[in-house]
Amino acid sequence: MTMSNLSVLVVCLGNICRSPIGEAVLKHVAKERGIDLTVDSAGTSNYHIGEDPDDRSVAICRKFKVPIKHAARQVQQEDFRRFTHILAADEANLRNLNRVKPRDATAEVRLWGSYLDNEPIADPYYGGMASHALKDFEEVYHQCVKLSNAFLDEVVGKSTQGVE
Repeated sequence: MTMSNLSVLVVCLGNICRSPIGEAVLKHVAKERGIDLTVDSAGTSNYHIGEDPDDRSVAICRKFKVPIKHAARQVQQEDFRRFTHILAADEANLRNLNRVKPRDATAEVRLWGSYLDNEPIADPYYGGMASHALKDFEEVYHQCVKLSNAFLDEVVGKSTQGVE
């Protein structure tokens, strides 16, 4: 596979917290490493279709100067053929993805954490705007940076320019 046709869909439940952060961070890390990569995100549910990312997701990305712009959408059958990789935030979303995956799917569907430590990305949604809740979003951000580097290391090759 050439780097130019590498495409990734990051997936969580509602597509307003974890996966938009993951999409933004993976795009940013790839750009910093000079890797041409198409990245999008989606949810396994239809709870938030058309909504912007959660304000806390936006705040955390802004804090680290990572652009984030996305309208929530639900995973579609075509995504399994359009993307080379589909990365699930946790085991529940991985199970949902595998349940709806069409027979002619070409994407590799994996837990994003399987590229590093097999850990899920915890859902920070229910914490409110208190500082401890923002800390949960910041943890998601840092985890996505580590997972982005681990994913790119495995799929594209090791880099001496890991992005913090």
